[in-house]
Amino acid sequence: MRVEVAYAKPEQQVILNTTVPEGATVEEAIIKSGVITRFPEIDLSQAKVGIFSSACKLDRVLKEFDRVEIYRPLLHDPKESRRSKAAKE
Repeated sequence: MRVEVAYAKPEQQVILNTTVPEGATVEEAIIKSGVITRFPEIDLSQAKVGIFSSACKLDRVLKEFDRVEIYRPLLHDPKESRRSKAAKE
């Protein structure tokens, strides 16, 4: 079955098409896609992942045409950023 694996850095974004067997998990698709070889900074033990912007676990079973997304950690807490911006204004 066909799925996509997406990963984005500020300067580079990739969507990799890959084929996995029925019953494959998010983790299996990520490994098979080769995205970890391309971006060795990805640590699956720490990375947050999702399918079409909905967070899930690595053991989630995929469906045909799912898009697996690997999320980078936030550099700044969004709530704190808004508070700082509001305080300056």
